[in-house]
Amino acid sequence: MDVNAYQAAAKQTAVYPEEMGILYTTLGLVGEAGEVAEKVKKVIRDHGGEMDDDMREAIALELGDVLWYVANLVHELGYDLRYVAGANIQKLYDRQVRDKLHGSGDTR
Repeated sequence: MDVNAYQAAAKQTAVYPEEMGILYTTLGLVGEAGEVAEKVKKVIRDHGGEMDDDMREAIALELGDVLWYVANLVHELGYDLRYVAGANIQKLYDRQVRDKLHGSGDTR
């Protein structure tokens, strides 16, 4: 599925107060990312880091929730996913060419 088609479909299922869109989607994103982290943590704790197909599927479903919030947050900010994805890859390629993938900071 094209990322912008996904974004449009995600927006059709969005139910939250419009005036709180950025806050709501940001909080949802953080919450869902935490759920992904919890599932991965439990793989480490309960299964010695070995992941089976059911665990992969459960994490993939949570990542779908992360994607939903990302798509709607991007919309709330006035962008589309294709733009954000392209800008991110361009930034990373630029850092790679300049040997700046390592380190920290937004403007390296």
